[in-house]
Amino acid sequence: MPAPPGATLTEDALIALRPLALRHPGEVRAPSGLPGGVVLRRRGQGQEFNDIRAYVAGDDIRHLDAQATARTGELHVKTFQDERDRTTVLVADFRPSMLWGLRRAFRSVAAAEALTLLGWQVAEAGGRVALAALIDGPPVLIRPRPKTRGMLAVIGGMVAAHRAALEAARHRIADPPLDHALAAVARVAPTGARVVIASGLDTRGPRLDDRLAQIDRRCPVTLWHVGDGADALPAGRYPIRTGEGRRLAVRLAGAGAQTPPRIAGLTPLPLDPAWPVEDLSTRLGGADGPA
Repeated sequence: MPAPPGATLTEDALIALRPLALRHPGEVRAPSGLPGGVVLRRRGQGQEFNDIRAYVAGDDIRHLDAQATARTGELHVKTFQDERDRTTVLVADFRPSMLWGLRRAFRSVAAAEALTLLGWQVAEAGGRVALAALIDGPPVLIRPRPKTRGMLAVIGGMVAAHRAALEAARHRIADPPLDHALAAVARVAPTGARVVIASGLDTRGPRLDDRLAQIDRRCPVTLWHVGDGADALPAGRYPIRTGEGRRLAVRLAGAGAQTPPRIAGLTPLPLDPAWPVEDLSTRLGGADGPA
């Protein structure tokens, strides 16, 4: 039986978000918390080779590229970038508590959509994107890669991780603690990179504040809190039936429990899976949070 809309991720659907991301450039919340799509600081020329382009007045002649100059008959220079200042790490929480939803999409799918919109903006701005997808098992990690190539790798990683998470949930529905799962971020986040975490913040573990503070000291962190839509229902346990016909029970916290307070000095920004994907880029925009 085919999965209902909003329950799975596909490469085609996430790639199709690129025009939507570019239609509203700068409106997905910047990881730095400042207006604009993504802040890419530049400190001089940096040390990592980026591209070769035609010479313009004022370029450093020490960066002349002899081969391109000889081939074209015109002066060409090498350009460089500082990888740390141009990297955004997208952290997608696909633990079991994210694999359900009341309206439009699973929490995990909404998290992936929002992160993908931001990722496309980073890639189009010339930055690098990386992925840490948290599941009940070894995380799926994609190291920083530039531009469109980087986003395609991230999308492939997201889809594979979500598929693995859904398969694992057939046999076991228990979250690994978030504080432990976030340890994987350090493996793909160079110092100075931006880290954007989309999570329901469930099953936090006793050291979540310490873990987030540790990451934030190395890399500025933005938290998107993915709600569950349960604020419209009274608190209590509710029976549900899975697509395979299994009966389960979930506990909902009820009204007023959607947006948690500050964590490790960070203020989570609400992300509602019920929001149409076409509205995500504007709802997550602005320096003060959602519209």
